[in-house]
Amino acid sequence: MSKKATTADAQLILQLYDLRREAEMRKARNWWVAEFWPQSAEEFVKVAFTPGSQENNWLRQVTGYWSMAASLVLHGALNADLFLQPAVSGEMFIVFAKVQPFLKDLREKAGDRHMFANIEKVIISSRFGRERLQLTQKRVEMMREKLAAAKAR
Repeated sequence: MSKKATTADAQLILQLYDLRREAEMRKARNWWVAEFWPQSAEEFVKVAFTPGSQENNWLRQVTGYWSMAASLVLHGALNADLFLQPAVSGEMFIVFAKVQPFLKDLREKAGDRHMFANIEKVIISSRFGRERLQLTQKRVEMMREKLAAAKAR
C-alpha cells in the first residue's frame, strides 16, 4: 500500500482526466477500446511501424499517455492506490490486457525491451493491480471471442 493520498494527488488525477478529454485523445481512446484488437505482436507492430497513419498516431497517443501516467506513480509523484482505482486507470488495464498475451514477442519485434514497462510495473506492483488485471484479461478475452464470432457470421 502506498502513502496516503493527498490533495496534490487528487489534483494531478483531475489534470490527467482533463488530458483524456481532449478531442483527438478521445478519438484515440475510442479506437483503442472499440476498434483495435491486435491478436499478435505482428498486428501491433504493423500499426506501430506505419508512421503518419491515423492509427499509428492514436496508438502512440494512448500508450504514451498511460506510460507517462504510470511513470508518475513509479517515481512517487502520484499515489499508487488512488491511480489504480478503476475509475482512474481502468482503461490502462484494458490497453495492457490487449497486448500482455504477446508482450514478450512484441518487445522483441519492436526492439524495445521497455515497451509497456511502466504500465506493467504499476499494475503488478500491488495485489489489487494484479487481481484487476486478471479480471480485465477475462473481459478482454470474452470480447475477442464475441468479435471473432461476429466476423464468422
